[in-house]
Amino acid sequence: MATETADSTADAAASETVTASVVGGTGFTGGELLRLLEGHPNLEISQATSRSAAGKSVGSKHPPLRGSDLRFSEPADLESVDVLFTATPHGVSMDQIDHFFEVADTVVDLSADFRLETEAQYDEWYDGHSAPEYLERAEYALPEINRDNLAGADLIAGGGCNATATILGLYPLFEHEILDGDEQIVVDVKVGSSEGGAGGGEASSHPERSGVVRPYAPTGHRHEAEIEQFLGTSVAFTCHAVDMIRGASATAHVFPSGPVSKGDLWKAYRGAYEDEPFVRMAAGGSGVYRYPEPKAVAGTNMAEVGFELDPSNKRIVVFSAIDNMMKGSAGQAVHAANIALGLEETAGLEFTGLHPVGAP
Repeated sequence: MATETADSTADAAASETVTASVVGGTGFTGGELLRLLEGHPNLEISQATSRSAAGKSVGSKHPPLRGSDLRFSEPADLESVDVLFTATPHGVSMDQIDHFFEVADTVVDLSADFRLETEAQYDEWYDGHSAPEYLERAEYALPEINRDNLAGADLIAGGGCNATATILGLYPLFEHEILDGDEQIVVDVKVGSSEGGAGGGEASSHPERSGVVRPYAPTGHRHEAEIEQFLGTSVAFTCHAVDMIRGASATAHVFPSGPVSKGDLWKAYRGAYEDEPFVRMAAGGSGVYRYPEPKAVAGTNMAEVGFELDPSNKRIVVFSAIDNMMKGSAGQAVHAANIALGLEETAGLEFTGLHPVGAP
């Protein structure tokens, strides 16, 4: 009887239709959301808003969506839906959050507006916060560290892509008490040009970006706040812009206070991720792609994590790779929304990628 009840519940969730709209649909992230929603078995697109492209077809901005009948509408004409995805610049959602909840039961924000827990953090890392009363209500969208709190959540805050890659790489070491937060950790992240958005400016233009390995945030990157918040430690964090379109690749150098074996590391990472649908291990082995690689996850919601142990200087080297547009943004948002809405959590996210591909 219990099995029959579980099966019927799963069947009901699989057949459920939920209306969804995207605010800020012309950017790269908005386009990824629309692409995912277009193929989602449960989420039905109602609107995509844009001030600059109102009246134009979504295919005119996002070539994979050519043939879609959907056209951009004015943000002022937002209609009621079950779930609203907001792919807007920092500051927009916090100013309009009251209105967003007037038109939607669930809001999934992909900006930095609700990622941090306190107003003091926004004062330190950003330019303050105009709706701090919502901060305690928001749930961080990364299911691997916050799945239990996402069920039934009505305000979901998407994680930053650099923070997502770093947290996923380091989280098992804290969860399984290999690290306690007092160790020295140095993280270097290399990111693709899509992180700068559709209007990335001169630094993201092809003549300036091609061929570079350019430090752009040697210290003080805002994503450090998320890392510190969810891992309970500070990290020495640096970002490089590289000649890549999609992807974030994080390498962390960790100096544990006590002895650690490869067996300890495998136990920690398998214990954290062996049942996760969107995390896979790449730690040595054979072949060309022996460690996490952005090309291997391009276009997918998958994260790759791996490690190597350096006994000569008592160092753990941790690697992680994601598609910044997917696991680091739109895919993470849909994954979290699936859980919040009681849908199959992998729905709409099953694409496994392509090989070979060009620069991701």
